[in-house]
This record gives sequence, C-alpha cells and structure tokens, in this order.
Amino acid sequence: MGFIKEFKEFALKGNVVDLAIAVIIGAAFGTIVSSLVDDVITPLLLTPALEAANIKNLEDLSWGAVKYGKFIAAVIKFIIVALALFMIIKAMNTMKRKKEEPVSQTAPEYSLQEKLLMEIRDSLKG
Repeated sequence: MGFIKEFKEFALKGNVVDLAIAVIIGAAFGTIVSSLVDDVITPLLLTPALEAANIKNLEDLSWGAVKYGKFIAAVIKFIIVALALFMIIKAMNTMKRKKEEPVSQTAPEYSLQEKLLMEIRDSLKG
C-alpha cells in the first residue's frame, strides 16, 4: 500500500494539477490563436499579397521545393502568442505593483502632548 499512497500524494500535489490545467488551457489558447491567424489575420492583412501572387492560402507559398508559407504562418502565430502573453504578464505586474505600493515614508505627526513628553525626555537625558 505504500507505493499506491506515495503515487496518490504525487499525482494529487498542487503543482501537478496546476501543470495539467496549464497544459489544457495552453492547448485551447493555441487553437484560438490558430483560428485568429488563419481566419482573421491572414484574410484581412495578407489577402492582397496572396492574390497578387495567385495563391489562395498562406501555407501554399513555396519557392521551388521549399514551402516557406507554413513557416511564415508559424512565425505569425508565434508573434501573436508572444504578444498576448506579454500583455497578460504586463497586466499582472501592474496589478501586483498596485498591491505592493510602499507606505508613505514621511515622519508621523505628533500631538502637542507627545511633543512635550519628548522635550521632557530629551532634557532629562541631558
């Protein structure tokens, strides 16, 4: 039973579960980015260039036997993913900085009674 108990503790650790969730969300995010590039960006931005080259799909671009269209599509997808992650991290860092704003470093205001007590203390020290 020791082996099963150890495996259960390992498999149900927070880090393992968090990693599994991150992989699933990452795969879904990849599908969204692929759709964005293939269905939105390519038709809107690259359609004129592709039509000028008599090509219907970005991935059909080739130079002899070298098909560089898939590479260009992959680069565009990477740039979009990197930009999206940058924006997410930037927003998280901004929120974190707001939470960690330092307390004001100005000297506290003392009441008249506190000031008099400090004067008395200082005169007794002297």
